[in-house]
Amino acid sequence: MAPRQTRERILEASLAMFNAQGEPNVTTNHIADELAISPGNLYYHFRNKEDIVEQVFMRYEARMDEALLVPEGRLPDLEDVWMQLHLVFECMWNYRFLYRDLVDILSRNRKLKAHFARILDRAALSAAAVLRGLAEAGIVRATADEIRATAENILLVATFWLNFNIVRNARADSSQDDLTRGIYQVMLLIAPFLRDAERAHLNTLAQAYR
Repeated sequence: MAPRQTRERILEASLAMFNAQGEPNVTTNHIADELAISPGNLYYHFRNKEDIVEQVFMRYEARMDEALLVPEGRLPDLEDVWMQLHLVFECMWNYRFLYRDLVDILSRNRKLKAHFARILDRAALSAAAVLRGLAEAGIVRATADEIRATAENILLVATFWLNFNIVRNARADSSQDDLTRGIYQVMLLIAPFLRDAERAHLNTLAQAYR
Protein backbone atom coordinates (compact mmCIF):
# COMPACT_ATOMS: atom_id res chain seq x y z
CA MET A 1 0.00 0.00 0.00
CA ALA A 2 1.30 3.48 -0.88
CA PRO A 3 2.70 5.54 2.03
CA ARG A 4 0.10 8.27 1.48
CA GLN A 5 -2.73 5.74 1.67
CA THR A 6 -1.32 4.28 4.88
CA ARG A 7 -0.99 7.75 6.40
CA GLU A 8 -4.60 8.55 5.52
CA ARG A 9 -5.81 5.26 6.99
CA ILE A 10 -3.94 5.97 10.23
CA LEU A 11 -5.53 9.42 10.57
CA GLU A 12 -9.01 8.15 9.72
CA ALA A 13 -8.76 5.20 12.12
CA SER A 14 -7.33 7.41 14.86
CA LEU A 15 -10.19 9.90 14.56
CA ALA A 16 -12.78 7.10 14.69
CA MET A 17 -11.12 5.53 17.74
CA PHE A 18 -10.66 8.85 19.54
CA ASN A 19 -14.35 9.63 19.03
CA ALA A 20 -15.51 6.17 20.12
CA GLN A 21 -13.16 5.54 23.05
CA GLY A 22 -11.80 8.92 24.08
CA GLU A 23 -8.37 10.11 23.00
CA PRO A 24 -6.61 9.39 26.35
CA ASN A 25 -7.72 5.74 26.13
CA VAL A 26 -6.21 5.10 22.68
CA THR A 27 -2.53 4.28 22.19
CA THR A 28 -0.45 3.96 19.05
CA ASN A 29 -0.42 0.19 19.59
CA HIS A 30 -4.24 0.21 19.61
CA ILE A 31 -4.25 2.14 16.34
CA ALA A 32 -1.72 -0.19 14.75
CA ASP A 33 -3.73 -3.24 15.86
CA GLU A 34 -6.91 -1.72 14.45
CA LEU A 35 -5.23 -1.29 11.07
CA ALA A 36 -3.36 -4.61 11.23
CA ILE A 37 -0.02 -2.89 10.71
CA SER A 38 3.13 -2.99 12.79
CA PRO A 39 3.92 -0.21 15.29
CA GLY A 40 7.08 0.41 13.27
CA ASN A 41 4.99 1.08 10.18
CA LEU A 42 2.90 3.57 12.12
CA TYR A 43 6.00 5.32 13.47
CA TYR A 44 7.31 5.62 9.93
CA HIS A 45 4.45 8.05 9.29
CA PHE A 46 4.03 9.66 12.72
CA ARG A 47 6.57 10.25 15.49
CA ASN A 48 4.12 9.46 18.29
CA LYS A 49 0.48 9.77 19.27
CA GLU A 50 0.77 13.51 19.88
CA ASP A 51 1.86 13.87 16.27
CA ILE A 52 -1.29 12.04 15.18
CA VAL A 53 -3.47 14.21 17.42
CA GLU A 54 -1.89 17.36 15.97
CA GLN A 55 -2.51 16.23 12.39
CA VAL A 56 -6.14 15.34 13.17
CA PHE A 57 -6.52 18.72 14.87
CA MET A 58 -5.20 20.52 11.80
CA ARG A 59 -7.95 18.90 9.74
CA TYR A 60 -10.51 19.96 12.31
CA GLU A 61 -9.16 23.51 12.26
CA ALA A 62 -9.37 23.74 8.47
CA ARG A 63 -12.96 22.48 8.47
CA MET A 64 -13.98 24.86 11.27
CA ASP A 65 -12.42 27.78 9.39
CA GLU A 66 -14.66 26.95 6.43
CA ALA A 67 -17.73 26.67 8.67
CA LEU A 68 -17.09 30.11 10.17
CA LEU A 69 -17.11 31.97 6.86
CA VAL A 70 -19.69 34.77 6.73
CA PRO A 71 -21.69 35.85 3.65
CA GLU A 72 -19.85 38.27 1.40
CA GLY A 73 -21.38 41.06 -0.64
CA ARG A 74 -24.72 41.02 1.18
CA LEU A 75 -26.25 41.22 4.63
CA PRO A 76 -26.96 37.92 6.42
CA ASP A 77 -30.42 36.54 7.22
CA LEU A 78 -31.73 33.90 9.62
CA GLU A 79 -31.15 31.09 7.12
CA ASP A 80 -27.46 32.04 7.05
CA VAL A 81 -27.36 31.65 10.83
CA TRP A 82 -28.99 28.22 10.63
CA MET A 83 -26.56 27.12 7.94
CA GLN A 84 -23.48 28.29 9.82
CA LEU A 85 -24.63 26.60 13.01
CA HIS A 86 -25.25 23.37 11.12
CA LEU A 87 -21.74 23.45 9.68
CA VAL A 88 -20.16 24.29 13.03
CA PHE A 89 -22.05 21.61 14.97
CA GLU A 90 -21.40 19.01 12.29
CA CYS A 91 -17.69 19.76 12.58
CA MET A 92 -17.94 19.49 16.36
CA TRP A 93 -19.66 16.12 16.00
CA ASN A 94 -17.11 14.74 13.56
CA TYR A 95 -14.28 15.77 15.90
CA ARG A 96 -16.20 15.37 19.16
CA PHE A 97 -13.27 13.81 21.02
CA LEU A 98 -11.63 17.26 21.06
CA TYR A 99 -14.57 18.71 22.98
CA ARG A 100 -15.07 15.74 25.26
CA ASP A 101 -11.40 15.73 26.31
CA LEU A 102 -10.73 19.41 25.61
CA VAL A 103 -9.04 20.43 28.86
CA ASP A 104 -6.86 17.31 28.97
CA ILE A 105 -5.73 17.58 25.35
CA LEU A 106 -4.98 21.30 25.48
CA SER A 107 -3.17 21.04 28.83
CA ARG A 108 -0.70 18.59 27.24
CA ASN A 109 -0.07 20.51 24.04
CA ARG A 110 0.64 24.26 24.08
CA LYS A 111 0.58 24.40 20.29
CA LEU A 112 -2.96 23.03 20.11
CA LYS A 113 -4.02 25.31 22.97
CA ALA A 114 -2.88 28.32 20.97
CA HIS A 115 -4.62 27.05 17.83
CA PHE A 116 -7.86 26.38 19.69
CA ALA A 117 -7.75 29.85 21.22
CA ARG A 118 -7.45 31.23 17.69
CA ILE A 119 -10.51 29.22 16.64
CA LEU A 120 -12.48 30.61 19.58
CA ASP A 121 -11.43 34.15 18.69
CA ARG A 122 -12.41 33.57 15.07
CA ALA A 123 -15.76 32.11 16.11
CA ALA A 124 -16.49 35.08 18.39
CA LEU A 125 -15.65 37.53 15.59
CA SER A 126 -17.79 35.57 13.13
CA ALA A 127 -20.79 35.48 15.48
CA ALA A 128 -20.47 39.20 16.21
CA ALA A 129 -20.15 40.00 12.50
CA VAL A 130 -23.30 38.03 11.69
CA LEU A 131 -25.23 39.70 14.51
CA ARG A 132 -24.10 43.15 13.36
CA GLY A 133 -25.20 42.25 9.86
CA LEU A 134 -28.60 41.17 11.15
CA ALA A 135 -28.87 44.46 13.03
CA GLU A 136 -27.92 46.43 9.93
CA ALA A 137 -30.56 44.51 7.96
CA GLY A 138 -33.14 45.41 10.58
CA ILE A 139 -33.71 41.80 11.59
CA VAL A 140 -32.48 42.27 15.16
CA ARG A 141 -32.49 45.21 17.53
CA ALA A 142 -29.43 45.12 19.77
CA THR A 143 -26.80 47.47 21.12
CA ALA A 144 -23.10 46.96 20.50
CA ASP A 145 -22.69 45.61 24.04
CA GLU A 146 -25.61 43.21 23.59
CA ILE A 147 -24.11 41.94 20.32
CA ARG A 148 -20.73 41.40 21.96
CA ALA A 149 -22.24 39.58 24.95
CA THR A 150 -24.55 37.45 22.80
CA ALA A 151 -21.65 36.45 20.55
CA GLU A 152 -19.72 35.34 23.65
CA ASN A 153 -22.73 33.41 24.95
CA ILE A 154 -23.15 31.67 21.59
CA LEU A 155 -19.50 30.65 21.74
CA LEU A 156 -19.87 29.42 25.32
CA VAL A 157 -22.95 27.29 24.63
CA ALA A 158 -21.55 25.81 21.42
CA THR A 159 -18.11 24.99 22.85
CA PHE A 160 -19.36 23.20 25.94
CA TRP A 161 -22.68 21.82 24.69
CA LEU A 162 -21.38 18.27 24.23
CA ASN A 163 -19.96 18.03 27.75
CA PHE A 164 -22.99 19.71 29.29
CA ASN A 165 -25.30 17.28 27.54
CA ILE A 166 -23.28 14.23 28.58
CA VAL A 167 -23.22 15.28 32.24
CA ARG A 168 -26.88 16.26 32.28
CA ASN A 169 -28.06 13.04 30.68
CA ALA A 170 -25.53 10.78 32.46
CA ARG A 171 -24.61 9.10 29.19
CA ALA A 172 -21.28 8.00 27.79
CA ASP A 173 -21.72 10.10 24.66
CA SER A 174 -23.98 12.53 22.88
CA SER A 175 -25.86 11.89 19.68
CA GLN A 176 -26.49 13.96 16.59
CA ASP A 177 -30.01 14.57 17.91
CA ASP A 178 -28.43 16.21 20.94
CA LEU A 179 -26.50 18.48 18.60
CA THR A 180 -29.66 19.65 16.88
CA ARG A 181 -30.95 20.65 20.29
CA GLY A 182 -27.70 22.54 20.78
CA ILE A 183 -28.40 24.47 17.58
CA TYR A 184 -31.88 25.24 18.90
CA GLN A 185 -30.46 26.54 22.19
CA VAL A 186 -28.04 28.82 20.36
CA MET A 187 -30.77 30.21 18.13
CA LEU A 188 -32.88 31.04 21.19
CA LEU A 189 -30.07 33.29 22.40
CA ILE A 190 -30.84 35.49 19.39
CA ALA A 191 -34.63 35.31 19.69
CA PRO A 192 -35.09 38.13 22.27
CA PHE A 193 -33.51 40.60 19.85
CA LEU A 194 -35.64 39.69 16.83
CA ARG A 195 -38.52 41.71 15.51
CA ASP A 196 -41.93 40.07 15.84
CA ALA A 197 -42.06 38.81 12.24
CA GLU A 198 -38.54 37.36 12.42
CA ARG A 199 -39.24 35.78 15.81
CA ALA A 200 -42.28 34.02 14.35
CA HIS A 201 -40.10 32.85 11.45
CA LEU A 202 -37.50 31.57 13.91
CA ASN A 203 -40.14 29.65 15.86
CA THR A 204 -41.32 28.04 12.63
CA LEU A 205 -37.78 27.00 11.72
CA ALA A 206 -37.13 25.74 15.25
CA GLN A 207 -40.01 23.26 15.27
CA ALA A 208 -37.77 20.62 13.69
CA TYR A 209 -35.23 20.98 16.50
CA ARG A 210 -37.44 20.54 19.56
